[in-house]
Amino acid sequence: MTIILALVIFSILILVHEGGHFLAAKRAGIRVDEFAIGLGPALWQAKKGETTYSLRAFPLGGYNRMAGMEGADLDDPRGFNRQPLGKRMGVIAAGSGMNFLLAILLFIFAFMILGIPADINVVGRVEPDMPAARAGLQAGDKILQVDNTPVTTWRDMVQLIYERPEQKITLLLERDGRQQQVTLTTIKDPQAGVGMIGIGPTWERQGIGRSIILGLQQALEITRLIVLSLVQMVTGRVAAEVVGPVGIIQLVGQAATFGLANVLNFMAVLSLDLGLINLLPVPALDGSRLVFLGLEGVRGRPINPEKENFVHLIGFALLMGLLILITYNDLVRIFSS
Repeated sequence: MTIILALVIFSILILVHEGGHFLAAKRAGIRVDEFAIGLGPALWQAKKGETTYSLRAFPLGGYNRMAGMEGADLDDPRGFNRQPLGKRMGVIAAGSGMNFLLAILLFIFAFMILGIPADINVVGRVEPDMPAARAGLQAGDKILQVDNTPVTTWRDMVQLIYERPEQKITLLLERDGRQQQVTLTTIKDPQAGVGMIGIGPTWERQGIGRSIILGLQQALEITRLIVLSLVQMVTGRVAAEVVGPVGIIQLVGQAATFGLANVLNFMAVLSLDLGLINLLPVPALDGSRLVFLGLEGVRGRPINPEKENFVHLIGFALLMGLLILITYNDLVRIFSS
């Protein structure tokens, strides 16, 4: 199920990204010969109008095959290369633009339908096979004290539990108007080193206006953090931590264990990641094509198409090699752990 969910997420992100290029190209009057989701041999294809739509074997990418982007179609009046510079830049940037839009919509949907964690001392979720579940805690329990320390907010309660990894603690609960004490032993989070008992907060749905504001704020903040992380990795200030498709499948499974809200938020973050990475000036990515178009604007004439396509071909080969290496490291990390 985790693999299926991951493939669905990959496919949606690719569909949205390539759909952005496709819609922008159609709006600019460019002839699109093929709209493909995935790479490799075609599993299904159908032609409608002048465009062939195809679903290919490996859901790790996609493409739009437009007239005027390769040697055989350079003289086509509806070709990509015959359009004004601004339209061409718009077509290239539209893929990442749609990824940003998708992320914002996912955040807005999550805030409207699922809500945000409420800062109240009421249990919203109890995870199975964790100390809280084994001690009999239930959703709806109100935690009044942690080791005789009164708590009124979720933040205060969690902080007290965080400070007690692998320790026995006593909770004073209120359930159905009656109070009772529960004693349990926390576990230690292997990554953060804090105490955990396996409970989650209650969630409060937000109105559409508030959800839009929160969605935009969330997208901007995560975009800032992604850019900051990329800069720190490039400058060597932090170690490069990159995961490939296998690693992402594992992360999808982890997100799914915490419910739909986490899956939607993770998908939104992936969409922002995809949009930003595609804007990097790396050969074969959209950012590199925008650089070539920018140079054309400065020079007043286009770069030789054969030379540009050769650069993108080399870049694509290097990216595939990097993807194989990252996938290998993901498998080694997973099996060694």
